[in-house]
Amino acid sequence: MTSVPTPIPSRTQYVQEEIKRRILTGQLSPGQALVETELAAQFGVSKTPVREALKTLAGTGLVVMSQYKGVTVRMVDADMAREVYDVRLLLEPEALRRSVRRGASLDAAQDALRRADEATDTAERSLANREFHRALYLPCGNPLLGRMLDEVRDQAALVSAVAWSADPSWDREATEHRQILRLAQDGDADGAARALHAHIASFVRRAFPEAGPTALEQEGQA
Repeated sequence: MTSVPTPIPSRTQYVQEEIKRRILTGQLSPGQALVETELAAQFGVSKTPVREALKTLAGTGLVVMSQYKGVTVRMVDADMAREVYDVRLLLEPEALRRSVRRGASLDAAQDALRRADEATDTAERSLANREFHRALYLPCGNPLLGRMLDEVRDQAALVSAVAWSADPSWDREATEHRQILRLAQDGDADGAARALHAHIASFVRRAFPEAGPTALEQEGQA
């Protein structure tokens, strides 16, 4: 048991981040029950910060709160993956296009790519990959667009964690990341956006072929 002698808001943040980390690295699997008393004992806190942390995680879509089943890690299926990745396809390439056109610094993306290459475990690599994508869209010049993408970030990471546990595809994705960054650094906004769109779309097709095309892809085929 780990004691956390800090104010309740800080305890809540600590518990929230630790539960999130366990979910996104597969230590807590989709559908697994999250019992307040057990988590409180593990973290050395009262049930209050655990309860508040779970409420926040429910708001981000990582856990589900049910009157009958209690709190569980969100299940990942083809429908959920399609919904999340459809939002990414709609927003993320456009955000990157704007970042490049603004001449925004991409140093953070380069650093995240390096950390992903040097990662020694799944948790480090997953975090670096998430930071790579965020470093591309965050400097787009529209804070609301950045916040909207942040809101689906954890759900996208949950989809990725489930997919990687079944079929690791780090090398392919790393190659695609390098291509996207190279185009962005060269100032090719449209080329970088297209490469990012293809990268996101191909991942969900490989991971969840039963999901079929996203709504955005269906429009493109019409």
